Amino acid sequence: MPDDLAGRVLAQVSALSAEMIEFLQAITRVPTVNPPGEHYADFAEVCAPYYSRLGYQVERIVAEDHPDHSPRYPRVNLLARREGSAGGPCVHFNGHLDVVPAGEGWMRNPFGGEIADGKLYGRGTADMKAGLAASLYAIEAIHRAGIALPGAVEQSATVDEESGGFAGVAHLAERGYLNASRQQHVVITEPHGVDRVCSGHRGVYWFDVVMHGHIAHGSMPFAGVNAIDRMNIFLNAVNQKIRPKLDALVTKLPVHPEAARRATLNINSIAAGQPIDQRQTPCVPDRCTAVFDRRFLPEESLAEIQREFADLLRETGFPHEVKERMIVMPTFTPIDSPVSSATAASIAAVCGRPAGYTASPGTYDQKHFVRIAKVNDCISYGPGIIDVAHQPDEYVSLDDLETSAKVMALTTLRLMGLHK
Repeated sequence: MPDDLAGRVLAQVSALSAEMIEFLQAITRVPTVNPPGEHYADFAEVCAPYYSRLGYQVERIVAEDHPDHSPRYPRVNLLARREGSAGGPCVHFNGHLDVVPAGEGWMRNPFGGEIADGKLYGRGTADMKAGLAASLYAIEAIHRAGIALPGAVEQSATVDEESGGFAGVAHLAERGYLNASRQQHVVITEPHGVDRVCSGHRGVYWFDVVMHGHIAHGSMPFAGVNAIDRMNIFLNAVNQKIRPKLDALVTKLPVHPEAARRATLNINSIAAGQPIDQRQTPCVPDRCTAVFDRRFLPEESLAEIQREFADLLRETGFPHEVKERMIVMPTFTPIDSPVSSATAASIAAVCGRPAGYTASPGTYDQKHFVRIAKVNDCISYGPGIIDVAHQPDEYVSLDDLETSAKVMALTTLRLMGLHK
């Protein structure tokens, strides 16, 4: 593809900036908070007409058989497809529509879509509704430049990524909407910086430990066994025997931030006794549950990690249960893969500097594209920076929004064989 046509595409991205921002504001103002999964259907009502107006055939795919789906909180995914002219490869852009709760400490309306100082503020702007906007208008810029793409382009807006993506990308893959025969290249528009290709993520072993005790009257604790006390003994053992080993485990993957190149362990929550916001009665708690989030590296063995916790629990001698919530193996796409190479070349062309490479400290929906859909040519690239995700006054830079759309447009042209 001649450089003048590439220039026309980039100029069209700039010309579409106001439309792209307006779309991002519209979807930011839909408070798609997860948990519990609020306003997913409302998001579809706002977003789908934009897809349709820009030439896409749109499907609403509801994960009706998923346990989190309900009439009050329906799990509504959008899959939009614009066919190509000559049977070329399909490039698929994915973004999740759910956002974490706003939390406290905001100086601006978390769902207002306010613009100030070159930034668009709101919960989910960086993570990752800006990515949905950038990919949509990247493709629109190509069409307004008068270029016919030989292959199809798909845009998906999927649910529940923040809680594992099982009613979102996983559901679409399990139902055959996402598979290697339909999509050849995938870009997940997570916020890892406009000049970096994110090639994968660490693994996760997420599980509950349930410690059992014996209930008794709270005025006679000696008549019972407090499950909280038993959990405390176990947590101290974890801190003494497992945590000190984690800092010594360092991956070769370019995980950002650098501290996340080590294995990590987080106690996500602890629950025991009676609900704290209810009137209390005097009882010795007979059950205590702690949720563990163990992030592991490609260099580690999941079986060894599980054995280490099992051995430590056995050493306590306390009655207990272990309930697995989620296991995700580490995923990494080679940097010389087609989608990674095309994105890196486009970053260099737009940003004027070589692309960097990173891996995510947390998992995202690449795990489902690779493991279930079997689409291995998959990376993450999008506007925004991970440092402001889930923070008060989350934002995306409008310059980054436009830059990433330009990179996505050139990446699409390269993957379609129209630009080198």
